This record gives sequence, C-alpha cells and structure tokens, in this order.
Amino acid sequence: MEEIYHLIQQRNAIETVPFLQIHVANTYLRNLVDTLQIRCESLERQYLEQQQLVVDQAQLIQQNAASSSNARPLSSKYENRLREKIAKLQNELNEKLQNEVRSAADALEISKELSSLKEKCTSQDSTISSMQMELGRSNEIIKHLSNELEESKSRARLAENQFGGLKDAIRSLQDENEEKTKLNERLIHDTVAVKEKYMDQFNNMNDTVEKLQNEVNMLRSLSQMNKSWFGLPRCPKNPSATKEDADIEETKSPGRQWGTVGAVLPSQPQFTIEAHKNDASCVRYDGSNRNLVATASSDSTVRVWDTSNGQLQATFSGGGSHPMLGVDISGGIVCGCGADKTCRVWRYDTKRMIHQLAGHSQKITCIRLFPGEKNVFTASADRSMKFQTTTFRHSSTANCSDVSIDTQSVVTGHLDGGIRFWDIRTGERVLDIPDLHNGGITSVQWNPKNSHEVLTNGRDSTLKILDARTNSAVGIFHDPGFRTLTNYASSSFSPDSEYVAACGGENGDVFVWNVAKNALETRLSGHKCGAIGLAWGKGGTNGQQVATIDKSGVLILWA
Repeated sequence: MEEIYHLIQQRNAIETVPFLQIHVANTYLRNLVDTLQIRCESLERQYLEQQQLVVDQAQLIQQNAASSSNARPLSSKYENRLREKIAKLQNELNEKLQNEVRSAADALEISKELSSLKEKCTSQDSTISSMQMELGRSNEIIKHLSNELEESKSRARLAENQFGGLKDAIRSLQDENEEKTKLNERLIHDTVAVKEKYMDQFNNMNDTVEKLQNEVNMLRSLSQMNKSWFGLPRCPKNPSATKEDADIEETKSPGRQWGTVGAVLPSQPQFTIEAHKNDASCVRYDGSNRNLVATASSDSTVRVWDTSNGQLQATFSGGGSHPMLGVDISGGIVCGCGADKTCRVWRYDTKRMIHQLAGHSQKITCIRLFPGEKNVFTASADRSMKFQTTTFRHSSTANCSDVSIDTQSVVTGHLDGGIRFWDIRTGERVLDIPDLHNGGITSVQWNPKNSHEVLTNGRDSTLKILDARTNSAVGIFHDPGFRTLTNYASSSFSPDSEYVAACGGENGDVFVWNVAKNALETRLSGHKCGAIGLAWGKGGTNGQQVATIDKSGVLILWA
C-alpha cells in the first residue's frame, strides 16, 4: 500500500509541474494587459487634446482671416510661420494618428492573444480543478488502501496465530498418531503371535488326527488280513463288514510313494487343460507333496488343479486387472504376487485370503514359501527383496528366487546375469556371482540332494549348475532348438537330481538333460506355442511329476 501511495504522489508531481510555467505566464500576461490598457487610455487622452488644439488653431485662423478683411493684411512672413506651424502640427497629428492606429491594432492583437490566453488559462484552470478532484479521489483511495492494509496486517497476525495453533494441534496429532502406531504394531505383533500359536496347535491337531487315522487304517488292515496280536489269532467280529473294510483299505492302503523312489521321466501328455484364458506366467507343485499343482496368469487369478484327474480345485482372485506373476503352494497355503505391488496369501481349505502383504513400490516378480508355511520371501522390480521385517537391496532387479533346504539361505537371479546368496538370519549378502549368464537369469533352484549346487536358466538359452563353494559351473546344458523366451521362464531339477528340464522355443517343446552324461535325454512336444513354465514335483501319491504351461494358458500334466 505504501508503494501505491508513493506512485500516486509521483504521478501528481509529473502532471502538475508542467503547468507551473503556464500559470506564471498567465500572471505576466495579465499584468501586461493592464499596462497596455493604461497606456491606451493615456494615448486616447492625448489624441483628444491634439484634436482640441487643431480645432482651436483653425478657429484662430478663421478669426484672423475675418479680421484681415477689415484690417490690413498681415505680413507674409508671419503667415508663413503660421502655415509652417500648422503643417507641422498637422504632420505630428497624422503621425500620432498613425501611431494610435498601430497601437490600436497592437492592442487588438494583444487583446486577441489575451483572450486566447484567458481561454487557455480557463481550460488549464478546469484541468487543474479536475486534477485536484482526481487528487482528492486518489487520496481517498490511498486512505482506503491504507485501511485495507491495516486490516490485512491484522488478518495476517491472526492467521499467524491460527497457524501456530494448527502447528501445535498437528504436533499433538502426530504424537498421538505415533502412540497409536506403536499400539497398532504391538497389537499386530500380539495378533500374529496368537495366530502362530493357534496354527501350531492346529498343525499339532492335524498331526494327531493323521496319526490316529494311520492307526485306524493299520488296525483295519490287520483286521482284514486276519493278523494275530502278540501271537494270538484275531477273527473278525462282523464278517458282513469285511468287504466294506476291504474296499476302504484298498483305497487307503500304502501304495507306491513316488516322492521317495526317484524321478519318472515324462513321456507323453496325460492331461491337457485350458487353465487360463490369458497368458500364463508360472506353475508350481505343492511343496508338501500333495496331488496339487498351482498356476498363475495375467488374468489376475491363481488356480489349483488336481494332478490325479486334471480337475480344477480352487480359483483365487488377485488385485483387479493386475497380472499375477508368481505363485507357490505348500501345506494348505497358497500365495501369489503380481503387478499390484502386493502379495496375497490364501488358505486352500477355506478358499479365503488370510493376509495381504504390502511394502514394495513396484510389481513383485517372484515369491517363495518357507518350509512350515510361516514365512514368505518376495522380490520386486523396485530392486528390493523382503523377508518378514528384513529388506535386502541390490542394484539389479531380481527375476527369481529359491529357499535352501536348511531355510537359512536364499538365492536370487537378477537381470544383470548374476546370482546373489543371502543369509536370512543376518540379512547380509554372503556371495555375489556376477555375469553368470549373458543376459538376465530367469530361474534359480537349489539342488534337492546337494545344498551347495544351484540350477540357473538364462536369457542366453543356457542352463547351468553352479557349485557355490567354488563359484564355478559344474554343468552346462544347451541345445540348438532350445530358446529362453521370457524373463520368468522356469527350469527344474528332478527329485533325485539326476535330470534337469526346461521349456524353450516357439513350439513349446520340453527338454530334459541327463546331469551325469551332460547330454539331452529327451525332447517332448505337446504345446502349440511357446511354453514358459515348468515344474518337476515329487509325484504325490499318483506319480505325476512334471507340469508345463504355455503362453496361451494351456497346462499339460505329463505321464
């Protein structure tokens, strides 16, 4: 406001100063007009006096002429003097008349100029009066602006006081929020502890039920086979029930345990299933050796299938339209991760989600369940890996991961072609092997029979078995027809570690190599487009061990 006041004063000074000289000139002209008017009046009086003198001289001449008719004529000399004097007076009179005419003309011009100056003076006076009025309005505006400035200052002071009060309120709210956050963390910790306690109790109960069921089955089998107890024969009390017990025993009797006898090489498709409508991304067998296999797809679903008959058992939905990129299943727990930056955990028996884990800032690329199904390891495109409250970081994104048999180490494969080993207990990186492949690593897996070896699959279309003790490859597998198509193409050891397998090429063939011979054992065809996911399980109770899935979402369970 003070700047506006100074600007108005400057404008008034600029508009008023040019008219000061005009005002001075107007005063001077007024004085000059008054002087010329006085002079004109004196000249008029002199003119009247000269005219009166001429008239008197003429009368005198006439009187002299009249007297000369009666008296003697004057002498010529005196008459000549009189004539000369009259002529002189006449000339002076003419000059005075001319001077008076010129003076009158000058006075007329001066009066005209005076009139124009008066008009200019009048216009200047009106301009000055208008400027004075404008100056008055400007002063009023300045006064009004000064009042508004004072009001603004008072409001600013009030706002400062209110801002200080808001700061105090925000500070108190922050303190309260911190207290609530700590309380929430304690409640979460207590809830997790209670859940873990209940889960342990539930698992113990399941173990107890399973033991009791095994005892019941054993008693039924002994009763059916008419076995003796402590050397005494035992006869069935109800012979009519022996057939029913025999049927039950036939379905529950111990058969071939595929997870313990070794690997069965795949030979032909046993079930071909249209698992998903969109691109599939991953396939995993149940880690607890049940007859289940899980698949994930870009249709934002995770589906679980029965390997005995190829039937769909459960469908779990992810986050809206975000693709699911990874899946794992074990012990009745199903978990999936995807582009929505979260990890979802479901119970297989209730088909309900029990956890949704958040913390990554970009899509989650892979996920692994720990044995016991109590912990989850995730890796993300934000170049971080998470386990419980521990965050591991590296400059390159991890495409894949796997948990060691002792559950104390995790191996991750990265886009830069290197693999890293992490100690879960300390959160430290214990080994870094860069440039293992020419291109990103798409799959890593610990050797189920040797905790020092890791199988890797790279974008250079090569499989390698790495010995972590010597940091060198002890096996390299490739074939001219084998091509790694995506950053999440998987490979796998056989359960007995005698074979390695992977899918590759645009035709979706399955390649199986013999580890000892370092040679291709078999090449199987069944897919119509590029296959990207492969899993080799223990076989459960039905012996089905190998599953593959392709880009179009077709799942093949191999016999």
